[in-house]
Amino acid sequence: MTISIYPPAVCYSPPLPMPNTSFKIYNALQIGAYHFNHCEDYLYTGAFGKNKLLCAVMDGCTMALDSHFASALVGKILKKLCLEKSYQELVVKNESAHPIEQELKSLLKALLEDLKTVRNQLMLDTKELLTTLIIMLIDTATEEGIVLVIGDGMVSINGTVTEFEQDNKPDYLGFHLSDDFETFYAGQLQKITFDTIQDLSIATDGIFTFEKMAKTKSDTIDVQHYLTADTLHSETEEMLTLKLKVLANEYGLQPTDDFSMIRIRKTATL
Repeated sequence: MTISIYPPAVCYSPPLPMPNTSFKIYNALQIGAYHFNHCEDYLYTGAFGKNKLLCAVMDGCTMALDSHFASALVGKILKKLCLEKSYQELVVKNESAHPIEQELKSLLKALLEDLKTVRNQLMLDTKELLTTLIIMLIDTATEEGIVLVIGDGMVSINGTVTEFEQDNKPDYLGFHLSDDFETFYAGQLQKITFDTIQDLSIATDGIFTFEKMAKTKSDTIDVQHYLTADTLHSETEEMLTLKLKVLANEYGLQPTDDFSMIRIRKTATL
């Protein structure tokens, strides 16, 4: 594993209602130019109880079976867990708060348990459950947060970009369904914590695959900086979608692999 740090069909996954915050949330999902049948990426954003926001991007393994199914399944289970958390807080009033990493750990454990249940009910093979996972949980009141990366991808925290590269052999979530959870979690070293929010992004490894697909008059552009730091079109929720169109139409650039990204920007307090 190498970690490096540096200073046009778009699909949309509708989020759950968000907590009242002074943050704007943007997302984009696009099939890669070299893929034809399915987009194997998936993304999800949703409220995880009071003042908590969950964001996740998944990338199904191209060489596996029905890889679009695995990434979408993880997204749907995360949606279920968010709904259950909201219902739980309606029933259990004044529940004591837990540290943000403990919340994420409990969420990941529930996700793996649900995945195992689905695997057993549908008699699925491991090759049908191979997907990477970048999951971010933030407290919108305290601005504390944590990102966990299982596999590869990119994370940007307030201008600091971290690339997670595993030599094109990601450690897929589906490999660990039979593992002891405590042992599995203790081995997860690709974690980033933070205590302030200005501009956050998570993306699958498709962000590294933009290539020139058409001749244009425009000069080259730093794709990662443009998507994770540039604020053009930030007034609209479709910012990332519009940026992908600019990259394609003005620079001739498209991701050759499937691409999914979520970006969160703090806005001026009203």
